Amino acid sequence: MMGPKAPKDAEKKRKCFYVMRNKAVAGAVQPDGTGTQFIYLNDSRLVSFAKIVGGITDEEMLKLLTTTEGFRKLVYAIGITVETENPDEIVYFAFQMYGKTDPYGSGTTIRVPVKADGMEQKVKLDEVDWSDDDDIPGQIRFEFAKANTQAKVAVRFLLQDGFDAPEPEEEGTVDFECSEYQEMLRKSLMQTGNNHRIKRTVEKARRGEDVTVAFIGGSITQGAGAIPINNQCYAWKTFERFCRLCGKGTDENIHYVKAGVGGTSSELGMVRYERDVCDDGKVKPDLIIVEYAVNDEGDETKGHSYDSLVRKILLSEQKPGVILLFAVFAYDWNLQERLAPVGKAYCLPMVSIKDCVVEQFYKKAGEGRVLTKNQFFYDIYHPSNYGHTVMADAIEYLLKRIDEMPADETEPDYGAIVAPYSAEFEDVKLLDRTHGKEVRIDCGDFNGIDKELQAVERDRNLFATPEFPDNWMHTAGGRPFVMDIVCSALLIVEKDSGSPTAGCIDVYVDGEKVRTINPREVGWTHCNALILFRGRERKEHHVELCMHPGDEEKQFTILGFGYVD
Repeated sequence: MMGPKAPKDAEKKRKCFYVMRNKAVAGAVQPDGTGTQFIYLNDSRLVSFAKIVGGITDEEMLKLLTTTEGFRKLVYAIGITVETENPDEIVYFAFQMYGKTDPYGSGTTIRVPVKADGMEQKVKLDEVDWSDDDDIPGQIRFEFAKANTQAKVAVRFLLQDGFDAPEPEEEGTVDFECSEYQEMLRKSLMQTGNNHRIKRTVEKARRGEDVTVAFIGGSITQGAGAIPINNQCYAWKTFERFCRLCGKGTDENIHYVKAGVGGTSSELGMVRYERDVCDDGKVKPDLIIVEYAVNDEGDETKGHSYDSLVRKILLSEQKPGVILLFAVFAYDWNLQERLAPVGKAYCLPMVSIKDCVVEQFYKKAGEGRVLTKNQFFYDIYHPSNYGHTVMADAIEYLLKRIDEMPADETEPDYGAIVAPYSAEFEDVKLLDRTHGKEVRIDCGDFNGIDKELQAVERDRNLFATPEFPDNWMHTAGGRPFVMDIVCSALLIVEKDSGSPTAGCIDVYVDGEKVRTINPREVGWTHCNALILFRGRERKEHHVELCMHPGDEEKQFTILGFGYVD
């Protein structure tokens, strides 16, 4: 019998830092039935991971992470750990560099199989065949043979000689029962507001009558960062807590609508509200949580759209209760100072996650800190399962306080309240191939229907539903899209794209060029609402959308329009 071979010399211990540590992932459904978890690194995300998870403060090191060239100077190897219920399972890890010529196609992709047994596998960068077209670190992927497979993962960068990194900080279990956590929830409550509608809804649910709780917002409301996205997101957890408050089960008389769309602001939310939340009149929500505090930086109106959306909901036939929720990014930022005046004007309940968690992030363990940023956030924009739990607990705290209070006998006359920004879009409606009034349209060479759309997990679904499927797509040709429409304001909903085949359009209203739209500015496929005109006389306006000179053979998709009649 042979004894074991002599082991190799121990590999030199290198300084390192984590960019993912004890993170839950799950493979979202792909067309072929496999599952993939995407973690994006562009737009300073990797730098933020290094700061928040790795504790890196050295500005030179952080700058090196912004380019492929710098990344290779800094990083000696990537260490990957994957753990699933089946330790013999093989999960593929991919690290993709975005290319200069084609962001998604011309850069290097490191792709290696990793056994899901919790043992670290290393990829040395000097063994990689690099592309000359590499530009920036773009994304990490975990690819599973079956969709919805869950895993716990870690990714760390082992550093080249001459670079240093702090030792990883120990993280304890989050104690959701401690007094410090209760103090966090207390701080999250900005105001209870007028409680008439919410107490009415709670009592209606307790009587066994049908009640619908709905959520509208961006990617956090969609459930980004929650693993799995359908039942670990703050929306579903809030719904469960509301059912419990009313003494009901989740499949009884209380119904659930989740209508979050990643990367979109209230400027789009007000256009899609009737379709995505109310199902074109089939659903009449009783309570709606509105979450746009980290998405509305892209709102061109800087508050007017948010104000209009809130008024639209408040003045709708069902007279639902409204809660304003202010989420937070990992760099301690949100727009609650801009948006809170809307809640104050209409005397609405408001919950601030920024007020809840930020202060305690900077305390030490045992001195008031309940959870770290790494524990609360999945990435710099989205909460982890812990973070989604905190958000749901904060809303539950509000609901319990309202439930304990005497009922306000009346509600404000919302229509008579002077809008803090404006009500100019409160009556905005969606126009696409199947929604909206009769309008004279000649779609010209915008005569196709785009199937490659942003898709989101609605309600309790794990599968994604395409947004704005009833669209107009241009693939080639010079004939413009022409529309004659009676309105006082008009928005276009267009498809942003990272594809090099996407082209620009020029928009003319009543013969005057009002803007050029470049769908590649943002660089990824998603819905984007833009104002074509506002505050004009309500009359018939002639609108033409033409491919920008030189882009006649490129693609552009009109997802729809929002119009104020």
